[in-house]
Amino acid sequence: QVPLVESGGGSVQAGGSLRLSCRASENTFASYCLGWFRRAAGKEREGVASIDGDGYTNYADSVKGRFTISRDNAKNTLYLQLNSLKTEDTAMYYCARLQGADWINYNYYSDWSQGTQVTVSS
Repeated sequence: QVPLVESGGGSVQAGGSLRLSCRASENTFASYCLGWFRRAAGKEREGVASIDGDGYTNYADSVKGRFTISRDNAKNTLYLQLNSLKTEDTAMYYCARLQGADWINYNYYSDWSQGTQVTVSS
């Protein structure tokens, strides 16, 4: 198990930006496929984005063009840049390690972070 410690999040007005960070303690971080999920109140967990060890990315249609997933392997850190935020982006955001082929299926993830709240007001 690889502990993932998340930071960032907070409250912002619609149209604003935030950056989430997710740090791992493992030096093998560079080989991991990683992803971001979110869960809004009363809704199912939703895949947001993923990135593999070569930097190949996937995005949910709802965030394409607004969110950017990236990683800094030297710092063992995963990032999610959230731009042009909308009220419907309000949710608890989590990072996790992908250990399967289907990046959008949360059942293929492990080592979930503690989560951080993102609240977007109109």
